[in-house]
Amino acid sequence: MTNSGRIFRCLLAGAAIAAAMGFSEPARAEVSININLGPPVVIAEPPHLVLVPQSQVYFSPDPQVDIFFYGGYWWSPRGDRWYRATEHNGPWGVIERSRVPQEVIVVPRDYRTRFEREKPIPYGQWKKQHKQVEKAERKEQKRDKHDDRGGGGKHGR
Repeated sequence: MTNSGRIFRCLLAGAAIAAAMGFSEPARAEVSININLGPPVVIAEPPHLVLVPQSQVYFSPDPQVDIFFYGGYWWSPRGDRWYRATEHNGPWGVIERSRVPQEVIVVPRDYRTRFEREKPIPYGQWKKQHKQVEKAERKEQKRDKHDDRGGGGKHGR
């Protein structure tokens, strides 16, 4: 059999299968639009951060990026989606809005202009300060746990 004969048979078989599939189910017309904005902007260099007054939420004053730090995670809204990462440069994963901390969600939309006079903290300085705060919090939690078990009081005196 020649090459053209094989090609013809394959085309004929494909047409028969397509015709059989077409008869098995009525045609449906559907329109689906999906706009995927993708993950947040990739941040190559560590950002300067600004503390939102009277909160524990930090934001990057860079006007090109909506990125916040709170509770040990980086948070970034993009369209209707929220993303979370353990590092400022990712990897970022989609997270349900209901799992985004309220403290981050209630940051005012005009936070950049409202808090533009707050002093930005260079990332290296912020990271050192943040580690010290985390260490103090862990120490306090250990102390509270120890006190809850009765290890810190004077017993029987």
